[in-house]
Amino acid sequence: MAPRALVLVPTALERVRLPGLGELVAGAGSELALELIGFGPIAAAARTAALVARLAPERVVLVGIAGSFDPEVLELGSATGFEDVSIDGLGAGRGAGYLDPAALGLPQWQADDAEPVFERLPLEPVPPGMPAAPMLLTVATASGDAGHAAERAARHPGAAAEDMEGFAVALACYLTGTPLTILRGISNRVGERDKSTWRIADALSAVDRLAVSLLRP
Repeated sequence: MAPRALVLVPTALERVRLPGLGELVAGAGSELALELIGFGPIAAAARTAALVARLAPERVVLVGIAGSFDPEVLELGSATGFEDVSIDGLGAGRGAGYLDPAALGLPQWQADDAEPVFERLPLEPVPPGMPAAPMLLTVATASGDAGHAAERAARHPGAAAEDMEGFAVALACYLTGTPLTILRGISNRVGERDKSTWRIADALSAVDRLAVSLLRP
């Protein structure tokens, strides 16, 4: 029987700190499945495509951590869903000369009967009452400093958080018509590489609670 939800977590580091979600999935039998998809967009896209093809879930939920572009708006240690997801760094050039897929006129995917996919995809809305941010930005390399983060934020107005798997999972789900919800715990400020300032445990506790709330029957 196809699961009503396939829950995806990028890394084992994240999965072991999601006890509520693990317990919920363990008690749900075949209704829920929990799988790792790996670190970064390439592994995430390949693994998601394989899992969706094999399990044919009714929906997919991606759970993990991300960085906040503005912690005064999206606080460290909190968790949220997202309205849509975009990707940065795919195209040509760099800095002020960077050209994204739309600027190049090269969609990542274009079917005969659908709008082309350039660098942004909508997500399944979270239920009313749950926190939701406008956009999650996926990157292949995390922002290295505040300047790098500001450059990306300027290219993607409305981006609330940065991750490394969201768009990859979204494209795999889009190609199969599978609804996707992304939930991220906010562990750090985008561009901050000093991990002593990160709040990974709090972020994972928050997203664990949010995922359980979403998936509990």
